[in-house]
Amino acid sequence: MRVEEQKLTANATTAGGTVIALVPAAGRGIRLEAGMPKAFVELAGKPMLVRAVEGLLAAGCVDQVVVIVPADLVAAAAALLPATVQVVVGGAERTDSVRCGLQAAGDADYVLVHDAARALTPPGLIQRVVAELRSGHRAVIPGLAVVDTVKAVDASGMVVGTPDRATLRAVQTPQGFDAEVLRRAYRGESGATDDAALVELIGEQVFVVAGDEMAFKITRPIDLALAEALLA
Repeated sequence: MRVEEQKLTANATTAGGTVIALVPAAGRGIRLEAGMPKAFVELAGKPMLVRAVEGLLAAGCVDQVVVIVPADLVAAAAALLPATVQVVVGGAERTDSVRCGLQAAGDADYVLVHDAARALTPPGLIQRVVAELRSGHRAVIPGLAVVDTVKAVDASGMVVGTPDRATLRAVQTPQGFDAEVLRRAYRGESGATDDAALVELIGEQVFVVAGDEMAFKITRPIDLALAEALLA
């Protein structure tokens, strides 16, 4: 562990407040074309869900992990994970699963929401998110600078604008929140694609910390091949 990560861990564990990480893993992962729920697909001999949970626990700043899976996979998930990890039934959509996880989170002070498909996320990234939460930010997300030029297009495929990429970030997980803020955000309904967007809708500011290229999301077969190559 690097010196910077050791300092982050020390700060995170000495500061007050319970941190619970939710790992929604009820999605079917159709784009991965693996014939099974994505979180249970093996990556170098170990399911992605297991790798994601191990990363959270290795960070040393997460007090409890709650995994949310389909009802028919609760027993399978529990058998794969440490006994300290709680496994609960999820819902039809990701937001439904996060709501189920929030119910299991009890009186947590801070909540992380982490994609099981970001199986190679380094512990140092998790530590950065938690450290910023404990420093006073109520919503913290990791993000990477966008290196490609991005075009906005209309329904017919015509370019309608070119955003300044210096102001753009590709967002990763875990996304961290003051528990009260996230619960309040989830009282509404929205088609938002991530938890931070729900928090933005209730007027809360979201702080961005440096992401990590290893925290990429394994969505397609080529992503899985890349992850396998990196581990090899």
